[in-house]
Order: sequence, then structure tokens, then C-alpha cells
Amino acid sequence: MAARRGADEMRDRVVLGEFGVRNVHTTDFPGNYPGYEDAWDQRRFEEAFRVDVIREEEDALEFDMVGIDAAIANAFRRILLAEVPTMAVEKVFVYNNTSIVQDEILAHRLGLIPIRADPRLFEYRNQGDQEGTEIDTLQFQLKIKCKRNPQAAKESSDPDELYFNHKVYSKHMTWVPLGNQTDLFPDADFRPVHDDILIALLRPGQEIDVLMHCVKGIGKDHAKFSPVATASYRLLPDITLLQPIEDEAAETLQKCFSPGVIEIQNINGKKVARVANARLDTFSREVFRHEGLKNLVRLARVRNHYIFSVESTGILPPDVLVSEAIKILMGKCQRFLNELDSVPME
Repeated sequence: MAARRGADEMRDRVVLGEFGVRNVHTTDFPGNYPGYEDAWDQRRFEEAFRVDVIREEEDALEFDMVGIDAAIANAFRRILLAEVPTMAVEKVFVYNNTSIVQDEILAHRLGLIPIRADPRLFEYRNQGDQEGTEIDTLQFQLKIKCKRNPQAAKESSDPDELYFNHKVYSKHMTWVPLGNQTDLFPDADFRPVHDDILIALLRPGQEIDVLMHCVKGIGKDHAKFSPVATASYRLLPDITLLQPIEDEAAETLQKCFSPGVIEIQNINGKKVARVANARLDTFSREVFRHEGLKNLVRLARVRNHYIFSVESTGILPPDVLVSEAIKILMGKCQRFLNELDSVPME
């Protein structure tokens, strides 16, 4: 029975010790453990696999993906970062730029501004195509000139009072329809995600007049196309108290973990520690610095329970990004199966 428990821990838990981490590698492959049936079975996978949405906001999503291997979780994360397409500024035509910002730096700053445009409405631009069409290009114009405010007080030194248009923001970028885009997208509101991104500072007489072409691309080609500010995962924490911890030791234990992880209950006049919500912990392993506590607590992570955090740049909602990433992963799997089918069997 003890051997069985040890095998279960090795298969299901990544254990954090004082000087290292145990059970890091996946070991539940067929034939590795006597008495375990580890051959892959679709029905068993479908029964064990689930996705639980924990928190959903306008630009952030936290969900649990349970019953998968690290390779699948990491593939999903990498697809979110680098293979879900978006629209971003690719070409900048500078007609006039008398600001102190060099043309190349200005173009780079414009390229990193997230554009609120659904990439599913557009096609990829053909390689070598310089002009662009209504089905593969969005055009924006930025034309602004700084002037003095004749009504400003003479003793004022505040640029906001002295000048008009001395701060160039992303809100000054305006969509210029190409071809029949007005008819194709009658209800469209193509614009930067945020209106308050500072692009440049001007002084009287300085101006910027540029035309921008936005195209469809993926983060693998350039980071400006990445649809997420961050996409990460971590394993679900599992904290076990190996014996009752009371009074002063309980209070010390509570301070070793993130707020909300350990709570103290009053039982028969004694303060007793219990694990309230292990999910909140970051596993700093502070508890191992206390000689009286380090052997009373087991820190582990559930091997097949992944907590995903997806934060969108605002181009698309995070739930749409997740569904698009799943479609891309399914497409990769289908292409692999097609390649297998095309290989002649001897």
C-alpha cells in the first residue's frame, strides 16, 4: 500500500522540497508502473479532461485546464503568444515630420499601437504587394500641427496652456477607408485600442503628417502582432499539513504563505491552522526557513491541473483569443494526421 501511495505521488504531484523539486518529469507512460494502465485512451481522456472558467473580465481571463500534459499546455500558450493573428501597422509613409522624433523611431512607435480591428475580417497580404487592397489592408492617417495659444497668459509656463496639439496621442489616428471598405464595413469602428497612448511631443511650427498601412500578421513574425499582453500558466498548488499546527506555530505558518492561503480557527480554545485556499499561494517556500515547521508541511503542485491566465491587449476579447488558439491547435493536429496518411506504408 505504501508503494502504491508513493507511485501515485510520483505520477500526480510535483513536490517542492527545501533544496529542490521532485517528480518533475512525466512518468506515466505505458509499462512504467506495474498495475497501472497508462496506454492512451480517448474515452478515458474525455472523461478526465475539463475546462473551468474561474474569472472573466473585459481584457483578462483565468481558467483551469485539467487532464492534459505539459506539452499540450505549453503548445496552447505558445499559440496564444505567437500564432493568433491580429492587425498592426506595417508600413508608414512619412509625408512630413518636423518633430524631434526620427522617422524610424516614429514608425516603430506607431507599429506597437494595438489596433481594434477583427483580423478574421481580413486576408493576409500577399508577399511583395506594396499597395494593399480593401480585403487585406487598413489605412490610417495621422496629421497634426502644433500652434501657439493666443489666449494663454503671458506668465504661464504650462505647455498645456501655451500650445495647441503639443501632445500627439493615438486618438489622433483616423481611419481612411480603402476602396469599398465603407460598404464592406458599414458599422466598423477601426481605431487604436487606447486613445491616450503618447506618440510624440511637438512645439509650435512642428507637425507630423503620415499615412499608415495595417496588415494581418502573427506574433511569430513580429511581437507587435501578438494579441496578448501576457499568456501564462502554472500548476495548481497543493499544500498538506502533515500534523496539527497550533497556537504560535499556527500564526507563524500563516505568515509564511500568501494572504488567504492559511486560516486560523479557534477549536477548544486553541488556535489551529488549516489550509483555506492553496490556489492563492505563489510558493515562495518561506516555510522551509523555520526549523519547527519545515517538516510539518508538504508543498506540491498537481501535475495535470493548469491554471491559465490570459490578458488581452484589447484587440480581441480573451475568450475569443482562447477559442481561436484552440482552432489553430486543431488545425495543426489535422495537418499532422494528413501528413501521416500521405506517407506510403511498406
